[in-house]
This record gives sequence, structure tokens and C-alpha cells, in this order.
Amino acid sequence: MPRIAAVHRIPMRHPGDVSGLAALLDAGTLRAEEIVAILGKTEGNGCVNDFTRAYAVQALSVMLAGRLAATPEAVAARVAMVMSGGTEGGLSPHFLVFAVADTPAPATGALAIGAAFTRDFAPEEIGRAAHVEATAEAVRTAIAQAVLDDVHYVQVKCPLLTSERIAAAEARGATVATHDTYASMGLSRGASALGVALALGEIASIPDAAIGQDTTLFSGVASCSAGVELTRNEIVVLGNSRAWSGNLTIAHAVMQDAIDLPAIHAALRGAGLDPAGGQLPPAEAARLVALLAKAEPSSTGRIRGQRHIMNDDSDINATRHARALVGGVAAAATGRTDLFISGGAEHQGPDGGGPVAVIARRTA
Repeated sequence: MPRIAAVHRIPMRHPGDVSGLAALLDAGTLRAEEIVAILGKTEGNGCVNDFTRAYAVQALSVMLAGRLAATPEAVAARVAMVMSGGTEGGLSPHFLVFAVADTPAPATGALAIGAAFTRDFAPEEIGRAAHVEATAEAVRTAIAQAVLDDVHYVQVKCPLLTSERIAAAEARGATVATHDTYASMGLSRGASALGVALALGEIASIPDAAIGQDTTLFSGVASCSAGVELTRNEIVVLGNSRAWSGNLTIAHAVMQDAIDLPAIHAALRGAGLDPAGGQLPPAEAARLVALLAKAEPSSTGRIRGQRHIMNDDSDINATRHARALVGGVAAAATGRTDLFISGGAEHQGPDGGGPVAVIARRTA
């Protein structure tokens, strides 16, 4: 029997606000057992101590536990919950809820969703080859599960190192990739992205020394977000499949830098939306279900030859600058601010750029 995907964009008043999702469940618009993944943009700092991500996961797990007659831990183990901290600039906090159901409707070709999890990582594996290989294996599993014809976006939530985790590894005589907990976020994101690239054949192999260093190695569809709230990778693969039904479709492009508006327009057009050379008209914006993009300051300190200070600002983290910048460009293109703009794009698109994906409703 064909499957059909549904995507619900739900505003949040604060990181623990699950009332919008509860309302959809109460109305019968969505069934709890059909939810396979929830992506969230929370209003924290997006750094090591951003506990808005864990707060949101806890609130979602507790609420869904009551609907599924399960424990919160069982819900968190079943549903991929990817919280990305940071809604700088005009970005709006929101959840994207992905659901999958069987349908008697014929397969027409539509958005398809696969989800998978890696095993838990030991602290000494984070940001290293074992992390890459386990991610690649899980991505392949998700692709096979969804019977994907093409892949346009792979969202990964990955772990990071804390002082406690580092101490635990060293007590066992193990060494970790870095003692800088913030740097561990980048290594974890980078290893995860390279795992996606390996699974999709975008690159053939990845030596340990390349992780976080060789910016010429990247995936054009990976989006990875690190958090303190987990010790494994949670993976959501989105693409199109002839075996699925529905009116949703997905397309993507790769931004070469933070102001690559033409790439955003290309992704919009690929999903059947017409930006008319500028901003989506209201009728087209209403068909936009989600825009998901990565943001990263270029390591050169320049955008098209002009100097930027994102990497030199000691008051505001560079990824926060980047999210605000890319978020502004994407909002101008779409006429919306509830966009999933994630910072930290190590090996996710070229240096200073990143993938951008668009999910839209087709008119026919």
C-alpha cells in the first residue's frame, strides 16, 4: 500500500509550548502514532549550554507519551526530535511535524520520509571515523525504508562533548577529538555531514584528519545540528518517491555563500513555486510548507570580496550572526519568517554556503 507524508508547521510561544501540536491531535488533523519526526527552531543561543533544545524535547515527549500510552523515554526513542537552537534576527520559533500514514490512494510520486538512528556514541568516537561510518549506515537505512528515488535533504541531530563526557572517556584511558566543548559541536556536525556524503556517494572516503579541516569535502543535502540532549545521531531523510502518494514535493539547491539569493530561488522553483524574480507572492507563499537551510560564516572572513566580522565578534557567536543573515535573505525571498535556518555548516555545502531545501504543496 502506498504511503503519504504530511508536514505541519506549528508556531511556538516558548520552547516548551506544545499546545499547537496538542490542538492538531485533539482535532483529529494528526494522529500521534503517525508522527515520525519533529524538527524545531527554539529561541536559545544554539551553543553548548542551549537547554531550550532539551526543554522542547522533554515537553514534546511528555505530551506525546500521554497520547501513545508510552513513557516519555519510549517516545524519544521512537520519534526523531531534532531541535535547532537560535532564532536570531526575525526568525520565528516553530515546530515542523512530519507524519507518515498508509493510504488507499494510488502512488503518484510525492514527498517521502525516512528516519533512522545510530547507536549511542562513546565520547571518544564523536567527530571521528566511527561517527562518520555509523551515520552513513543509518542514512542508507532511512533511504531504503522510504524507497527514495532522490534525496534532497538529510537532517541529522548529533551529540557533543561536555566536560563530564570528556572526563568519563579519560577515566577509561580513552582520548577525545577535542577538549573544547564548543569545537566538539563543529566536529560532530562535520562527521555527521561527511557520513551523509559517504552514504550518497558524494565522496568516496574520509580520513580522520579531514573532519573539520578539508572544506572541499561536503554534502550538498546534509543539515546537521549538535546538542547536549543526546548521545546518538537521529536522522531524517527527505526526498521524492514514485512509491508515495500526496501533493507534497521537495527540491533543493546549494547556496555558495550567505547571500546566494539565486540558489534560494532555484530551490523554490524546483518545488514548483514562482518567486517572480523577487519575493513569493502571497498565493505562492501559502503553498510553501517549509524552507530549511544551513548558515555558516566563511572561514576567509569575506563575502564576495568584502570583509565580514562574524568570526571576530567576541560578544556574539559567529553562527548566530550567520543564522540572522541567511534568515533575512530567505525571509525576503519567501515573505515568511517561520523558516528552519540552522547554524554551523561544517562540511554542509561549500565554505560560507550551505544547502537549502523547499517543501511545497503542488497545485495539481
